Amino acid sequence: MKIAVTAASGKLGSAIVKATSELLGSEGVIAVARSTEKARGLGVEVRAGSYDDRAALERAFQGIDAVLLVSGMDAPDKRVVQHRNVIDAAKSAGVQKMVYTSVQGPLADSAFSPIVQSNRQTEEDLKASGLDWTIGRNGIYIEPDVEYIDQYASSGEIVNCAGDGLCGYTTRPELAHAYARMLTQPQHSGQTYKLHGERITQATLAQHLSDAFGVPLRYREMDVEAYRADRIAELGEFIGNVVAGIYEGIRDGAYDAPSDFKAAAGRDHQCWSDYFAVLKRGRAS
Repeated sequence: MKIAVTAASGKLGSAIVKATSELLGSEGVIAVARSTEKARGLGVEVRAGSYDDRAALERAFQGIDAVLLVSGMDAPDKRVVQHRNVIDAAKSAGVQKMVYTSVQGPLADSAFSPIVQSNRQTEEDLKASGLDWTIGRNGIYIEPDVEYIDQYASSGEIVNCAGDGLCGYTTRPELAHAYARMLTQPQHSGQTYKLHGERITQATLAQHLSDAFGVPLRYREMDVEAYRADRIAELGEFIGNVVAGIYEGIRDGAYDAPSDFKAAAGRDHQCWSDYFAVLKRGRAS
């Protein structure tokens, strides 16, 4: 069995390459990347493939049984076209199966909704393609909050518009573990999985970060529009709106759903107390 992972030089793609190689061996995994140089250290064969170049993708998928399509990062309308290029190239190359990394989130009434809608369109395109398919809907990555710890520590607080909303967070290594099995095990065909761990509030997240990094943090809620204006001022209109839309979705319950992680991964998602305990031990060592 040979599996191709797209966007393999990215954080999620590279994690999936590693996890899948652990199951199949390095000879069973092909890394497909727009920039092949950035993927050279993955320990597997690397092939060039941009979502904008269907012909290159078709060449990259030769001899491949299953493709992992990592959702693109372009604007929603462009992303739909790019994903169709991947699906069509896979069909032309004789690929049998595709697994897609989709997202959770609000379908309407949020600045993040167009991105969710574009992912749902790709889900429908994949289902209509004739390929064997599996879809994972990723929860929110927790790593950005960890990476932002210095800024949180300087202010002593986490500030956003999520309020008391519960959020199904996840990590890239946990997702990679699940996707490696979704790619290689036949029982996942035709399934759509919500992939996240224990749902927590922003106040609970602040407590975990406080304990792991030894800094006193509290959570403070902002009004949605005030938070949107704050994010736009710091990040620009497009990204600022998207970030505000995500936290508005948390407030409105868009990320508060039961998890299918165990069904997809064959085990429970890592619990947050264990995850942050590892970070704490790493900081102390």
